[in-house]
Formats: sequence, structure tokens, C-alpha cells
Amino acid sequence: MNKCLVVCVAVILLLSCAESNETKLQRFLSKGNQMLQQNDEGQAIAYYKEALKIDPCFADALNNIGTIYFNQKKFERAIENYEQAISCHSDYLNAYFNRANTYYEMKEYYRSLKDLDKVIQAKPDTAVAYFTQGLVFTKLHDFPSALEAFNRSVRLDSKKVEYFVNRATVKYYMKDFESAQADLAKAKEIDGKEATIYNTESLVEVELQNYPKAMELINHAIFLAPDEPYFVNNRGFIHLSLGDLEKAETDINKGITLDPYNGWAYRNKGIYYMLTNDFASAERLLVQALDMDPFIDKIHFYLGMAYLKNGKHKLSCDQFNKSEMLGDKMLTADLIRKCK
Repeated sequence: MNKCLVVCVAVILLLSCAESNETKLQRFLSKGNQMLQQNDEGQAIAYYKEALKIDPCFADALNNIGTIYFNQKKFERAIENYEQAISCHSDYLNAYFNRANTYYEMKEYYRSLKDLDKVIQAKPDTAVAYFTQGLVFTKLHDFPSALEAFNRSVRLDSKKVEYFVNRATVKYYMKDFESAQADLAKAKEIDGKEATIYNTESLVEVELQNYPKAMELINHAIFLAPDEPYFVNNRGFIHLSLGDLEKAETDINKGITLDPYNGWAYRNKGIYYMLTNDFASAERLLVQALDMDPFIDKIHFYLGMAYLKNGKHKLSCDQFNKSEMLGDKMLTADLIRKCK
């Protein structure tokens, strides 16, 4: 047989084999995706792992397994899969973005920002990357940077209700209530049935001390999303502000039952104990809230008050100083004098 013919046949066979493997990879990926659509995550992972037996660096499979673990709140396992995908393909942006979201849930905010920078550098017109960046900056209380990020996301995509709601939330934190309300009005034009709009509107009305209006809005948010723990907890805070402690306790306890990892609910339960003069319990709950999430609004002020009531002068002043540094503007002249 002609030597050239033998070599050519061998090359054709190798190419055929490679094409066969690629077909198998795509078939297992497709089957895994179908199982995901049927909510069978276990079988989906099984198909993705079959693909990985053929190619351990098949980034789509690694990324999808990571996303399944993310949805199951198994964040460490999700990170492992995203990191393997990135190790195999350093330019695989989906894994960077998904890892950023996972770091966000793990409160590893600076790591999240680093991954988002990678995505934005490669694709500077990705609205959702700026949106997620805005969420991270909000958690860090870097409101000017959060506002800039949300502004970019809105410029790139002005049809996403969540972009306007979250920008309104940042403006609420920055005390720019009129502009926040304008964003919420725009959000209503996009989707008037989005519950987060009315929750955020209620927060603005609380700051303006329009408590009946705030209650009306939060009740509408809960009507649209009855089991949203943040909404129920926020209504509990409005009850606290109105002095209706029994209803406040009911809502706050329900919020904790629905989401036992929500530090804001423990903050509100601490405030409840402050108002019922159970200062030891208030301190315990407020310390727990701070440990769960150091970026909870006004947490340092309330914890400072609990320490003060419990006779812990130095600890209270330390918390008051942190509150002032964050711009809470909650201290009275008398409290300032106590810490001099």
C-alpha cells in the first residue's frame, strides 16, 4: 500500500475520532441541560460528569455543575467547579461571572469585584456585570461607586426593572429620596407588578416618617410576594416605628422563620427588645446581626445603644463612632457628650 495513503487514512481516522468525542460532549451537555429544565439536578450532574470523563476541561460542564451547586447554596463546591473551569480556560468569562455571584453570596465582596473587573475588561458593554458590581458596592456601603455602576447598567439596558429598583435603593441610602422615587416610577412603567418596587417605596416613606403610606406600600409588596422574608421583616420594622410591638414581633419572627440567615431581621428583633427594655437580649441579637452582616443599616448605632443600656460605656462609644463614620447621623448631642 502506498505510504502516503496509509498516513492519510490514519489522519482521517484521528479526525473522525476527535469529531466523535466532540459530538459526545455536546450530547451529554444537551442531556444535562434537558434534565435541568425538568428540575432533575442529580441526573443533570451525572450527564455533565460523563462529559468530563471524555474531557476533564470541558468548561461548559464544569460551569453548569457549579451553577447547580450555587442554586443549592453549596457555595464552596460551586467555587471549586468555577475555578477548575477557569484553570482550564483562563478566558472563560461565564465562570468568572458566576464565581463573582458566588463570592457575593459568601460575602467575599472584594473577590467578587476582582472577577467582575475581569468580565468588564473583556466585555465592557455587559450591563449585568455593572449591575452586579453595583450590588457589591452597595453591600460595601460605597454608594457613589454603586450609583456609578448602576448608571452604567441602565445606560446599556434601560428595560430591566431590577436595575432601576436597585439604583433607587442606593439613592435611598444616599438620602436622595426624590430621585429614588423617580427611578421607582420608571420601574413601574416597565413592570408594575414587581413587588420590590413597593418595598423600596415603603423604605423611602419610612425615612420621610410617612408611616401610614409606608404600611400601605409594604402591604402591597407582601400581597404580590407573600413569602418574601425581607418584606415581612420590613413591615415588622414599620410596626416598631408605629409602636405596635405585638404586630412587630409577629412579623419579625415570621421573617426569621422564612429566612434564618437574614441579619436585618435579627437587627429588628434587637430593636424590639430595646423597646421592651430587655437590654441583655437586645445586645445579644444585635451582636448576632452584626456578625451575620457587618453592612446592615444603622447596626452600629443600635448596638451602641444596647451597650449603653447595659453599662458598657467604652463599647457603646466605639459603636457610636463607627455609626458616625458611616454617616448614619443618628447620634444626639447628649450621646455625643457621653463619648467625649
